[in-house]
This record gives sequence, structure tokens and C-alpha cells, in this order.
Amino acid sequence: MTNLNRRNWLKSSMTLTAGLMTMGYAGAENGRDVASVKAFPKKDRYARLTSNENPFGPSASAKKALKAALDDAFLYPREYRQTLVELIAKEEGVSEDHILLGAGSSELLHAAARVYGGANGKVLSADPTYTSLVRSAEMLGAEWVKVPLDKNFDHDLSTMEHQVKPDISLVYLVNPNNPTGKIMTGEEIIGFCDTVSSKVPVFVDEAYWDYMENPKGSTTTACIKKGANVIVARTFSKVHAFAGLRVGYCIAQPEVIKMLAKEGPRNTLSGPSMSAATASLVDHEFIKYSVKMNNEGKKFVYDVLEKTGHDYFPSHTNFILFPIAMDYSDFRKKMLDRGVGIKSMNVAGQDYCRVSMGKMEDLEMFADVFQKVIGTSINKS
Repeated sequence: MTNLNRRNWLKSSMTLTAGLMTMGYAGAENGRDVASVKAFPKKDRYARLTSNENPFGPSASAKKALKAALDDAFLYPREYRQTLVELIAKEEGVSEDHILLGAGSSELLHAAARVYGGANGKVLSADPTYTSLVRSAEMLGAEWVKVPLDKNFDHDLSTMEHQVKPDISLVYLVNPNNPTGKIMTGEEIIGFCDTVSSKVPVFVDEAYWDYMENPKGSTTTACIKKGANVIVARTFSKVHAFAGLRVGYCIAQPEVIKMLAKEGPRNTLSGPSMSAATASLVDHEFIKYSVKMNNEGKKFVYDVLEKTGHDYFPSHTNFILFPIAMDYSDFRKKMLDRGVGIKSMNVAGQDYCRVSMGKMEDLEMFADVFQKVIGTSINKS
């Protein structure tokens, strides 16, 4: 397995479309992706590898629960909400007042931006990272305090800890990180949160948590159980394949949950979505299946990249980031013209592609188009 060449791009942030900043990577991708799909007649294939979606779900159990709940769609979904909250609390080993639901984790990120952002707020995070929360905080007048990833492209937790001053209103961590796909180990991040949360709230975005080899050993919910001022956000959009059903939740101290609830989601989840989430949360076989298929897809793309001479970040998520030797915008257009949607970006002079994992036929299409665009063929000997 290869490692990405060390470059000095870490001191700069991602260059993103200004009009889509508040939505983070996923929002910008989805906006482009609608246009991308419309650009192709229905008879033509389109490999949508832009938005880190899970193409293998939702699970059969989730679909069954979703359909069954449609008969109650005329009712406000109080019972479905209560059932899902009870199940999450049981799974996480906390009381129900530690849980807040949201339409995906996006609502919860924006709620945190409203609670901890504003004109006097300062949000500290790594750079580059997922930007939805910090961009929302900036829109509200807060300052984004950036700490570059270290020479190994990991969170520089030591420097981040030293940057925690009395005027910092929130520390934001993403584990696994987006767009690199790298992780902080459980020992690293739990130790950091135990120390720093005594001074300032720490928000840990665990959107890709399920894809890690040892999820339960890497989550910071243990800090919350000890009373620490830590917020953990999860989403059903990835492993559970609920990107279109919009279900997420966060775990935090009850007083923090109350603050977030005042600024965030108010009955924004539908009964069918919550019913499906309740079924999917305990469908452990489907989760294992999703992770297995994702790992097979990553192995395929790793092989393609290695055979074409490309370095990459070994990923603990459902996407892979790697450098390309052409203008990122031109590369994205040429891929899209041939029916493959990907995410691309330029960071401090280096162009990158981030490709989401899809079904094998989509990844095979990616491999074929990728080789044509870069003018390289894989040696099959």
C-alpha cells in the first residue's frame, strides 16, 4: 500500500464554491450532481461517485419498516420518535435525555454552529476537514481557528490542545476525517477529549464511524458517560444508506441537548424515516454487508491507483482521496463528460480527486474512464 507524498498543502484550506459553503462538501456535490444527472439521457449510464453515498441500501428490514409506517403517515410521529430515541439510548448506554434526533447530522451541525458560533465565537478545528459546521459558524460571525494536519496528514492534537484559549467557544473534530479518510485512534481522541472538554466543549463528528475497524473502541461516547462536555454526532446516511431519508442523532450532556434543541431540529423527521432507522440500527448483518462491500470497492480502486502509478490516502471511510496530475476542474469535467461523477479540489497548488465507493459496475466504469482521461492503461500482464 502506498502513502501520499508529503506536500506543503496542509497550511491551506479547501477551495470551495462560495455560494455553497454553508452546506459543506456534501451540499456542494449534491448541487452539482443534480445538474450532472440531467446532462445525460436516461439511456446513458452515469456513475455517481460524488457524495459518499451507500449504493447497497437501505436494508430489507428498513424498507419493510418504512412501508409499514406509511399507513400512519397522517399522524404526527411522536411514537416513532420515542421508540427510536429509546433504542439509541439503549445502544449507546445513556439515558434518553442525552439524545437529540436530526434530519441527518447536518441539522445538528448547524444547530451547534448557532449555539457556539456567532459574533463572539471561535471554532477550532483541523484543516482540511469537513466544513459544514465551521462554515455555518462563520456565516454567523464566528472565527474559524485552523490547525493544519501534521506531516502524516493526521490531526495535530498536541497543537490543537495548545490552541485552546479562553476565547475558543468550540473544538470540532471529524473522525474519520473528510476528505482524507484518516482516523484518530480511540486512545488518542478519548485522551484529547477528556483533557480539553474540561476547558471548552468538544464536538466530534462521527459520520463515517461505522466503517472503522473498531468503531466502539474509537468513539468518544465514553467521555460523555463520564460527564465530559463532549458532543458526538452520527448519521444514518452512510452505512445505513439513508442519505435520502435524512436521519441522524447526537449524544451529549442533557443540558447541552436542551441548548441544541432550542437552536436546531423541531419535528423535522418523518414517521416512516424514523421507523426505518429503528429497524436498520439493529440490522447488524446488513451493516456488516455494507462494510464488506465497501472494503471490496476500496480494494479495487486501490489496485487501479497503484497500477496507474498514483499515490492515495488509505481510507477508513467510503471514499478515497488521491492526487492527480491535471487541473482539478478540467479533470472533473472530462470524467463527467464520459459519465462518471467525482469530487475534485485544489489544495495549495496540488489537485486531488475524491472518489466515493459505488457498486462494482460503477467502479469499473470509473477505472475505465479514469485511464482514458489520464492517458494511461493498466498493464494486465
